[in-house]
Amino acid sequence: MRTYFWLFLLLPFMATAQEYGEFDLNRGNGILFNLSYAYHSPGGDLGKRFGDHFSVGSGLEFITDKGNWIFGLGMNYHFGNQVGENPLFGLQNDQGGIIGNNRGYADIQLRMRGYYIGGHAGKLIPLGFANPRSGLRITVSAGLLQHKIRIQDDPLSFVPQLDEQYKKGYDRLTNGLAFTEFIGYQLLSTNKRINFFAGLEFTQGFTMSRRSFDFATRQQDTAERLDLNFGFRVGWILPFYVGERASEEIYY
Repeated sequence: MRTYFWLFLLLPFMATAQEYGEFDLNRGNGILFNLSYAYHSPGGDLGKRFGDHFSVGSGLEFITDKGNWIFGLGMNYHFGNQVGENPLFGLQNDQGGIIGNNRGYADIQLRMRGYYIGGHAGKLIPLGFANPRSGLRITVSAGLLQHKIRIQDDPLSFVPQLDEQYKKGYDRLTNGLAFTEFIGYQLLSTNKRINFFAGLEFTQGFTMSRRSFDFATRQQDTAERLDLNFGFRVGWILPFYVGERASEEIYY
């Protein structure tokens, strides 16, 4: 996290190396397509179920010419291999293994899978540099957070209790309303060569189990959860502008 902190502080100074033309091609209303990657550290109930994990995302945004207001939609796919809960303990023998159809130990791995999809709004605040599209990016988002335990088994040692239909009784599928806040640095260069954002995000999910029965506990999970997720996200942006001085021309 110390490396991320210093990187965050240096980003604005890296932007000053650009040359700005007399007519800024990044002015006007814009449509921004982005691809991003993030590292997450979970907390709350999510931290009890999963460990650190990653996500890849994409989004589409509209940024206004006046005020640099941002409105958009986005989706992030979460994945990881640190699982803190074991829903399969009822299938294990005294040695901790699960016997497959071949009468040998089955090779079963537990993985974290999930996604967040939502809409967001925010603002790009210039930091006093010559480029008005370079500065502090702040957004808030509302959407759906979903996650589950993926049970990855070896088809050569098939376990009947983990057939595709039965897996639903063990995967602890969970989802619900969530909010995400982002604060970081965004650069939309005037020469179109460098366009990116980087910063910190924080998600709060108010979720519940969506399975009617949990095979491990032999009951329905009706508990309300608070899933927290802290992350550092970097993204590449492909901008398309409608210039204010030439409204019929599209720059990209």
